Amino acid sequence: MPRGHAELLMYPAPEPVRQASEQWLTRTLALLDAERLPWAGSDVHALFRTPELLLTQTCGYPLMTQLRGQVRLVGRPDFDLPHSHNGEHCSLLLVREDETRNSLPALRGCRGAANSLDSNTGMNLLRHALAPWQQDGRYFSSLELSGSHRQSLAWLREGRVDLIAVDCVTFAYLALYAAEEVTGLRLLQTSAPSPTLPYITAADEQQAQRIRAALNQALLDEPEAAQVLRIRQVLPASEADYQVLLTYERHAAELGVYAP
Repeated sequence: MPRGHAELLMYPAPEPVRQASEQWLTRTLALLDAERLPWAGSDVHALFRTPELLLTQTCGYPLMTQLRGQVRLVGRPDFDLPHSHNGEHCSLLLVREDETRNSLPALRGCRGAANSLDSNTGMNLLRHALAPWQQDGRYFSSLELSGSHRQSLAWLREGRVDLIAVDCVTFAYLALYAAEEVTGLRLLQTSAPSPTLPYITAADEQQAQRIRAALNQALLDEPEAAQVLRIRQVLPASEADYQVLLTYERHAAELGVYAP
């Protein structure tokens, strides 16, 4: 019987999504006949690195910049959501509905927010999109770190910032199940495409394949959860799939932009 920590923490809200994720994970572990060890910590980076990690999900950018060669990929989700399908997603660059500026060149010098500096959708894809319009290595007049996509959305709604980038899956989940959190906002443009957030494990390759098979069987066994999550299947994944994120990083650096 395999045993280890198993948590799906990248999409913790709205509540229907959290519940469906837990239902999917519980069924997956039952199919694996796995013992789930409790995880009481709040440090997800410690979870990523624990040798007792059975299954979790991380962001693609830290996968390539902090975790490369330290974890094994299980797969990546294939969503049935706007702007996300075939194992890819993107960032949505958002402004308020009453914003009169309608392009990135026109918005240069505005106030921005990112959920964190190690986020692919909140920072890396945003930086890549803004880089052609920077001046002296900067685009924003000020950049605040919100700590989460939901907080970035709140700051945008409140008028604290003028432009943000949000994972299109997060936005779609909120639009479906907590629409009040995305009202009053509009899409300015989408970012370049990116592989969806990878599932990872500390187990060997054979176990990783078993975990992916169990995740896919659990989607069939729990169709209500699969429908809430809008996940068709978990596709195989490799570090090579995520190399493009470092290409985006390098492209921005070549234009002199190291932070949005």
